[in-house]
Amino acid sequence: MTAVAHEPITPAEGLLEIFLALDTPEGFRAELIEGEIVVTPPPDGDHEDYISLIVSQMIRRSRTDIQFSGHKGLKLKSGGGCPKDHAIPDGTFAPEELRLYRGAEPWMPCDGVAMVLEVTSTKPRIDREAKRRCYARGGIPLYLLVDRDDSSVTLFSAPERDDYRQHCTLPFGKPLALPEPFAFELDTTDFL
Repeated sequence: MTAVAHEPITPAEGLLEIFLALDTPEGFRAELIEGEIVVTPPPDGDHEDYISLIVSQMIRRSRTDIQFSGHKGLKLKSGGGCPKDHAIPDGTFAPEELRLYRGAEPWMPCDGVAMVLEVTSTKPRIDREAKRRCYARGGIPLYLLVDRDDSSVTLFSAPERDDYRQHCTLPFGKPLALPEPFAFELDTTDFL
């Protein structure tokens, strides 16, 4: 009998391997965020309504033709020796000409993504903090957060290292100016 030498695997590689092998129940989402596996239950109807209202405006009103995905995961840079973050935003928007969502791979790089959208649900702190840092590290230009607990919408912009340098928070009912490639005011009246 001969022994086969294996290269040791780091804890980060082990965690990523475990994460990628997960088989979550239908409707649940598993994400690897800052070294922690986060499993989220299926969203409620109000959560989906906010997403639908935003997507509808994006498609109709954006200055650039926009594609949307609510299922494709993003591979993002990580911080502090953790494996790459793997996040599934509630919405990802990219210029249609890039056709980023093609292919069978469930995880895609974030290059070319114009904006990600999150609507708070069962774990709002993750959307407000950890995912914000992940998206900034990934260099995603815009992060739109609909915070149902605070009845507000926040647009984060100007990513730098682990965070966004700028943000604008408005209460539901106020229009939120979206920059290029969207270049329109997001109407949040129906969020009330």
